[in-house]
Amino acid sequence: MSLPLFDRFLAPVDAAAPFDDIALIQAMFDFEAALARAQAAAGMIPAVSAGAIASVCKAELYDLDALAAASTRAGSLAIPLVKELTHTVSLYSAEASAVVHKGSTSQDVQDTAMALCTRRSLDALDAVLARLIASLLDLAEQHADTPMLARTLMQPAQVTSFGLKVLNWTAPLVRCRTRLRDAASRGLALQLGGAIGTQAGLGLHAGAVSRHMADALGLALPASPWHTQRDEWLRVAMEAGVLAGCLGKIGTDLALMAQVEVGELSEPAAPGRGGSSAMPHKRNPVGALVALAVAQRTPHRVAALLGAMGQQHERGLGTWQAELAEWPGLFIGVHASALALADVFAAPDVRPDRMRRNIDALHGLVFAEPAAALLAPALGKAGAHTLLEQLSGDAARDGHPLEGLMLAAVQADPALRKAVDAAAVKRVFDPQVALAAARRQFDERLPALRAA
Repeated sequence: MSLPLFDRFLAPVDAAAPFDDIALIQAMFDFEAALARAQAAAGMIPAVSAGAIASVCKAELYDLDALAAASTRAGSLAIPLVKELTHTVSLYSAEASAVVHKGSTSQDVQDTAMALCTRRSLDALDAVLARLIASLLDLAEQHADTPMLARTLMQPAQVTSFGLKVLNWTAPLVRCRTRLRDAASRGLALQLGGAIGTQAGLGLHAGAVSRHMADALGLALPASPWHTQRDEWLRVAMEAGVLAGCLGKIGTDLALMAQVEVGELSEPAAPGRGGSSAMPHKRNPVGALVALAVAQRTPHRVAALLGAMGQQHERGLGTWQAELAEWPGLFIGVHASALALADVFAAPDVRPDRMRRNIDALHGLVFAEPAAALLAPALGKAGAHTLLEQLSGDAARDGHPLEGLMLAAVQADPALRKAVDAAAVKRVFDPQVALAAARRQFDERLPALRAA
């Protein structure tokens, strides 16, 4: 397929290739060749006829632009394709031309071709996801003990580790990869129903022909033709949509951490990457940009596909065609998003010093909760919370370290001085001590993610 310019900006050739014009037309010819061979194997047509048909099922033999133009008039790309195929076969064998497309219908060709293109797209996406996941898991292990700010509602909260943050990016990708494979194993299925889905044109050979075709094309064999039963098919799209959202979440965090005033993580530097036409100093996060743009567009694509499920009777009018037009863009986008982030995390610029500086710049405020817990046995939970709330306000207003204010409060109160020692206070404000809970969770989860 030929993408508009700004679509091409978001989707490199690798992502678009499985659905380009030649790939889609060839997939339709692959259906016709497999149909002829399966019918010959079942004894429906002569083997020599099957050979004649299959020998000219090659996209490069046909005028693709002419096929596309004719499809607008015909209402289906399969109609002019089958017509041209029949004509070409007739040049070599009148007998073979009489059995081209026997027992099939336009929707069989187009649905099966789209399943073939989607499978190729998902195979390529799976390889990219494997690369991205491996890079993220390695990065997580490298930074299991690197302290950084956790942020809730866009505000500093407590201390976590960068390794755990990366692990939290990775876990949804591992789940999505598994569920997308599972959905594809059922949803990418042969379509072979004939005119109204009863396989009447195949007669008693329907089962044998279907099995032979599904095996030859590497597609699932459905329990029955699924012309207007789009549930298993759409589950593949919905899993892809969830994956796009998970990639978008990583892109969001990456973009926020890459802000110069935060400066904790940046995309790899390369000539011409992320520059500005006006500002020489700019280093824009273009990988995050792609992931965010795809995540922004994906819900509308999935909604359009879900909206097209109400297909009329035994073949949809407008609904099925809308689905066909919308489908490739979803998978091209998700592949592009994964590819962009895989390139980023092959060599990310991680800055532990900035992570630590951002913690220190808050004067210990992010340790207020464990500090209150330390005082709670002596003051009660409510009293400790009230005191730390007051001390935190003083620290935020005057820029004094919360640790020092808390030590002064302890020294000023005989009961606190007796119950709390300075070493315990110091431990509460140590970022490495604060990492203990994050490290425990990290160690518990990493082996399972590696295995998955």
